Amino acid sequence: MKKYLFLVLGLLMLAACGSDNATDSTNQQVTYEPAATSAPATEVPQEAEEVIENEADAQSDEAVAEDYPTAIVSLSPTATEMLFAIGAGEQVIAVDNYSYFPPEAPVVDDLSGFNPNVEAIALFEPDLVVLSNPTIQEELELLGIDVFVASAAVDLDEVYSQIAEIGDLTGNSDGASALVAQMKEQIADIVAAIDVPAEPLTYFHELDPTLYSVTSSTFIGQIYAMAGVENIADAADEGGTLSYPQLTQEFILEADPDIIFFADAQCCSQTVESISERPGWSELTAVRNQHVFEMNADIASRWGPRLVQFLETVRSALQTVAER
Repeated sequence: MKKYLFLVLGLLMLAACGSDNATDSTNQQVTYEPAATSAPATEVPQEAEEVIENEADAQSDEAVAEDYPTAIVSLSPTATEMLFAIGAGEQVIAVDNYSYFPPEAPVVDDLSGFNPNVEAIALFEPDLVVLSNPTIQEELELLGIDVFVASAAVDLDEVYSQIAEIGDLTGNSDGASALVAQMKEQIADIVAAIDVPAEPLTYFHELDPTLYSVTSSTFIGQIYAMAGVENIADAADEGGTLSYPQLTQEFILEADPDIIFFADAQCCSQTVESISERPGWSELTAVRNQHVFEMNADIASRWGPRLVQFLETVRSALQTVAER
């Protein structure tokens, strides 16, 4: 349990469905201008023209290949999702053991984003390594390996900026722009579809059975805020310094949230039933009204393309609450 909690909080604080069809806007044909001369022009045979065109194309492709990485190692699950979503999947040769989405990502069980090993990474001979924190950045750069640190985003603007940066860095700026535009449109549609009641509903987001939660200062909390719900954990952070406070049974019972979202089903076998059976919890408004909803821990903890799914899950839960 403690090991899982460490990983969850590490993923949340360190930073952890794409399409590979986006095109590279930098693939431009090389144009050759004839040199100025007073001599009469000589007609070039069609076969020779084709050879020249093919050579020009090859030189252009070679220049692009030299400009952008072709052997990327990602040690950030969120960055891995971004890379595949913008169309850079074919450039990725290895990802860490938690980068298991999308399914085609080349997961290497011995590669860790939490305890990265420089020697293990160097064996892949990457020309770019994406990290979730800069702990080994200097060591990799001393080996001549380019590094991009995909730090945890604090808001949507940072999410969009990070996607754009990765797009520019990998030669997939068009794919990145398309992804950002799609995400913005989908998020706007979801938010517009939420009917926020005059009296905002309160919620509790459970990270694990020891009652660690998130405040509205976290990225997770900000997504909930977009849906117009109020976080009971904010009251436990009077100094504004506890992004992930551990709440008590008494605190939760007194706060009596309208909704409970739990993200510890995968790690800790929590269910609606097991939560409802906790001492005193059967009297909570959320439990009595059957407003307890399971959240996918990976989707809720990553600030990549699937945050749209996170917000949609919240919207769907709120619709269920309104209909009951």
